[in-house]
Amino acid sequence: MRLRSDMRLRSNFAWNAGENPVCTPSGAAEPGRSTIIDSGPETPEVPREPPERLDGPLPEAVRLRVVEAAADVIGTLPMDEVPAPLRPFARWERRKRARHAGRHIAPLLERDAVFREKVAVPVRAARPELVDAVEADAVPPAADPIEIAVIAYLVRPPGWPRMVEAARKELERSASAAEDEAHERRISALQEELTAARTGRAQEVERLRTELREAKAEISDLRRRLHEERVAARAARQRADALAAETERERAAAKEAGATADKELRKLRARLAQAEATAENAKRAAREGRNVDDVRLRMLVDTLVDAAQGVRRELALPSMIARPADVVGSVAPERPAHRTLPGRALPDDDPQLLDRLLTLPRVHLIIDGYNVTKAGYGELPLSDQRGRLVSGLGGLAAQTGAEMTCVFDGAELDAPVVMAAPRGVRVRFSRPGQTADELIGELVRAEPPGRPVVVVSSDREVADAARRAEARPAPSRLLLRRLGRT
Repeated sequence: MRLRSDMRLRSNFAWNAGENPVCTPSGAAEPGRSTIIDSGPETPEVPREPPERLDGPLPEAVRLRVVEAAADVIGTLPMDEVPAPLRPFARWERRKRARHAGRHIAPLLERDAVFREKVAVPVRAARPELVDAVEADAVPPAADPIEIAVIAYLVRPPGWPRMVEAARKELERSASAAEDEAHERRISALQEELTAARTGRAQEVERLRTELREAKAEISDLRRRLHEERVAARAARQRADALAAETERERAAAKEAGATADKELRKLRARLAQAEATAENAKRAAREGRNVDDVRLRMLVDTLVDAAQGVRRELALPSMIARPADVVGSVAPERPAHRTLPGRALPDDDPQLLDRLLTLPRVHLIIDGYNVTKAGYGELPLSDQRGRLVSGLGGLAAQTGAEMTCVFDGAELDAPVVMAAPRGVRVRFSRPGQTADELIGELVRAEPPGRPVVVVSSDREVADAARRAEARPAPSRLLLRRLGRT
């Protein structure tokens, strides 16, 4: 059967090329005449029938099987026997070749009969009986329609389009039957769901009816209890009204009794005052009756006590004797501070003001750091300004012995500052959220009344706050001038 097909294929190629399959000795042929050796008269050429074709595309399942068969064959052919368009895919893996080269394989199978016959060779070898049945148009009724269509498409026996169309119809019938079966299963499932829903609805209705009966019984019980509570509340309200009336009567009686008690208390107080006056008269009479020696002794004691109190006031000594009223627990009012403002007689622009203030005993000099540095050497970086001012204050503290505190605004710092302060100089930075002016005010208020405090700043608000706190303000230029002489 395979030999017959090969001969028919070569014969078709020979006729298409215009050559005689049996070569003449000369190898040439007249135009328009057959070159087949014939001793009889020349017969006219029989026109060939057009090749059979499908009316539509291959069914998708058939096309996939044909492409897979071709992809398998491509991997087994020598490279020179593989059609040129398919050679780039010859070295690919079979499944990858069938998946990615299918759009190139399918049209080539339709056009190239030689390639199609090569693809049909393994099909013939695998199912020779089925191939013979297809070529003989005697397809077994139980055969797979897809396999019949694949063999018919590759072998191309007479009437092969009819076999492919029959396979298409069979596949459509199978798909329709499968779809009908799916619809039947869906309908059956829906019917079961409907039956279950109806059963569930009946159960739900019965449950709701039971709940309704229980709710009605509960409502009836609640109404009965509500009526009982209303009766109890009415009785309680009546008892409360009776108690309120009784309380009002008792309050009136208590008020009357209180008025009577107040009257009696006033009488008792009047009697007590009369008794105290009588006792005071008796004491006065007793004092007047003392002898002269007692009077002289009391005068001497009073003189000594007054002298001791004077010495205590001059020396600022605390009293060692507590009076009876001093031990009674109470809140005593704070006494106003008696801090004298140092340097009150000198004006703020007096060049001798700062020198005079530094000579005061135990004076505390508080400096507004950046106010002084920006007035004296504001062109320097902040770190250099701080270092220069603190260094100058160290020399001034060594000369005068005064306590000095230099305050800088901490808001201008990106990180904590490591700074070594000279002896006698205290350096402080304001906390986050606090200004240097506020810190200066806290330092002034921390000093005891009577200690001289000097605030160096040209800021009017700082100077006014210093005056209100009984401290002496001094302009920044006086300190700069004094540091220039150090």
